[in-house]
Amino acid sequence: MDLHHQQAVSALINQQCHERNSAVVFVTHEINPVIDYVDRVLYLAGGRFRVGTPEEVMTTEVLSELYNSRVEVIRANGRIVVVGLPDATTHYHDDAHAGVEEGH
Repeated sequence: MDLHHQQAVSALINQQCHERNSAVVFVTHEINPVIDYVDRVLYLAGGRFRVGTPEEVMTTEVLSELYNSRVEVIRANGRIVVVGLPDATTHYHDDAHAGVEEGH
């Protein structure tokens, strides 16, 4: 769905939830359309999970731990951007270059 429809559907589901005094389970790869309406997050990654409020779960530290790799969580205007960063093992180090240079 485009952004407008994501927001409209999320708002409609939230309205129905409150009118009917019921709980809703969203399964999504994109939290931003529902972030204003959720009070708990179950985040699954690599066979592990974390449960808590969006503020507790959607952090650099928690997601980096779950993915066992550096992940940066950026918050801007009430939205969350999750950025995977290159692993330290993918960078060239001076000792790695030395071995390659010696082989020439």
